[in-house]
Amino acid sequence: MDLNLSAEERAFEAEVRDFIARELPQDIREKVRLDRHLERDDYMRWQKILGRKGWFTGAWPREHGGQAWSAMQTIIFNRIAGEMHCPELQVFGPAMVGPVIYTFGTPEQKAEHLPAIRDSSVWWCQGYSEPGAGSDLAALQTAAEDGGDHYIVNGQKIWTSFAHHADWMFCLVRTGREAKRQQGISFLLIDMKTPGVEVQPIRMMDGRHYLNAVFFNDARVPKRNLIGEEGRGWTYAKFLLEHERVENANLRFITQELQKLRRVASEVRSDGRRLADDLSFMAEVSAVEVQFKALEIGLLRTLSDMHAGAPAGPGKSSFIKIRGTEIAQRITELLVQASGPDALRYQPGPLFGHNDDALIGPAHALGPVASYLFCRAMTIYGGSTEVQKNIMAKHALGL
Repeated sequence: MDLNLSAEERAFEAEVRDFIARELPQDIREKVRLDRHLERDDYMRWQKILGRKGWFTGAWPREHGGQAWSAMQTIIFNRIAGEMHCPELQVFGPAMVGPVIYTFGTPEQKAEHLPAIRDSSVWWCQGYSEPGAGSDLAALQTAAEDGGDHYIVNGQKIWTSFAHHADWMFCLVRTGREAKRQQGISFLLIDMKTPGVEVQPIRMMDGRHYLNAVFFNDARVPKRNLIGEEGRGWTYAKFLLEHERVENANLRFITQELQKLRRVASEVRSDGRRLADDLSFMAEVSAVEVQFKALEIGLLRTLSDMHAGAPAGPGKSSFIKIRGTEIAQRITELLVQASGPDALRYQPGPLFGHNDDALIGPAHALGPVASYLFCRAMTIYGGSTEVQKNIMAKHALGL
């Protein structure tokens, strides 16, 4: 971003660069740089390093163990993390359920869960979507029946990212059948080791396993794991979704992919000249870079409002979500285009590191198609683009 940073912000920028250069494990850096598959241990090793520094939850208020990062510090950290090939952070804990717990949770819930989120010793997943309740989340049917000092949970969640890695799930369940569907929803914290919780993998067309179906069969969840009041889960869910959609700006990912795109364009030759010298192609690259700069400004404004105590608001967070996901998709399209026929080969051995198969073709062509296929889902998960536009029309334009 071409902004005038203060002396304090420049010092923070230098500190972030020095820390990442010194602390990011080289094997993880190379996996990210080369678009290789990351395992649970790869994410957790880096997140624990950040946790020891206090940076895994850098944006949290100091009273909850955070660093109280400013909006600009948050953007600086994510931009540099992208430039220096850091893994995408698993934000279900620090950016989603963490703020819900420290805002609405009991003292006991805060004491139990916030330290483990801060140091990344616990991996969380999100139990929202169901087979009949995706963008229309209020249609969810997973039920939590009163069992005395516990709930008996039955139902199914789907498209649950990294549930096979997760230790805990924050989950929306139906505890009532009121006329207004949102009034019967509650927010539960569920230990994934609970008997009756079953995780089934969903293998995606990019060949990777990151999504799952989760089944609940008479799973007994203590009532002490209820966040806030029974039947007010929709309120807490909306609070969380505003944070999630801001995370969907994909700042780190876009920064990394743009850097990669320019590197590939300088290496690939088309009709005897570098792709970087093709004015038509580079005009497409410049156009998406301009869109990204506008997104960064919008994100800075939104984060500044949130740090000042104002909610992100559904209109602002929806704008960030739409633009962030569409820009990420466009960059992956350009990377596939830049890699050309070399990107068509599916080489699971080198991609997943499961054997010693030799790489065929240039290294930069191994990952773009997998990233492109994954990014097709970006404009669906977290609330589809069509739904986000409806939210903006209602809240921003009053339609």
